[in-house]
Amino acid sequence: MRVLVTGGAGYIGSHLVDALIKRGDEVLVIDNLSTGRIENVRHLLGHPAFHFINDSILNEPLLERFIPSMDLVFHLAAAVGVRNILHDPLAAINTNVRGTEVVLGLAFKYWKRLVLASSSEIYGKASHVPFREDDDRVLGSTGVARWSYSMSKAIDEHFAFAYAAKGLPISIVRYFNSYGPRLDERGYGSVVANFIRQALRGDPITVHGDGKQTRCFTYIEDTVAGTLLAGEAKEAVGEVFNIGSTSETSILGLAETIKRLARSKSPVRFDPYEAYYGEGFEDTRRRVPSADKAKRRLGFTPRVDLEAGLKKTIVWCREHFAR
Repeated sequence: MRVLVTGGAGYIGSHLVDALIKRGDEVLVIDNLSTGRIENVRHLLGHPAFHFINDSILNEPLLERFIPSMDLVFHLAAAVGVRNILHDPLAAINTNVRGTEVVLGLAFKYWKRLVLASSSEIYGKASHVPFREDDDRVLGSTGVARWSYSMSKAIDEHFAFAYAAKGLPISIVRYFNSYGPRLDERGYGSVVANFIRQALRGDPITVHGDGKQTRCFTYIEDTVAGTLLAGEAKEAVGEVFNIGSTSETSILGLAETIKRLARSKSPVRFDPYEAYYGEGFEDTRRRVPSADKAKRRLGFTPRVDLEAGLKKTIVWCREHFAR
């Protein structure tokens, strides 16, 4: 197959590209390297089945040159990371909404199957768990910039469902706290990256709030496996799927586990959210997916437990993070 991966130099995107190349596909990546990194795909440069273009998904004429020849599109390009969203919400909304509008519009024009990467942020600060794909969304005020990311991804999903209603073969995957090798040490979208960087340097591991807030961390191999299934299974067309582990871990527990596995002497320090995100920040206490639909329709089951995944991630970070 000929496959386009937008955002394919990113952390998740580059692992997806590796899997596609491994199975024999020809892959084109379009990524402007705003959060993606060329180091993530450097090993593929020169590979006859890999092509890379450093440009934006907002460049509609460029996308129209290539989408007609594709068999499948994975749309992962997006502004990501809560702190990035807070820093420049206008740019983030424009990238996530306008960029997706361009990609989906061309997929519709040339009738290409597409997988849209969405986020567990969709569920906002809903308090009931586990989150099922058709659950109501609970969000804060539009005056709180933190929720603009959730809204922009929701608009992306509305675009996708609208095209699906016209018959276009589209699937949506909602990622839950993916982690693994190639995490950016700046930690722009990952508490795992931040904690490992701090642990390896001997800096305080900074836990925001009381540390009792929980997340479900999903190793990258499982994230990619679920994404590929969404692009393959007939049962995935027109549907949205949670792609994540259902094992719930507190942020304090994560910090303590990383400290132990990294054999770090770093102290664990509690910092208020405001110290990192600024005034008025809002967070969610629990974020746990229901995996029933993904298992039933896709045959997706996460296989890598947190401790095993963290060990692999820490090994990679020791070799690649600056000390």
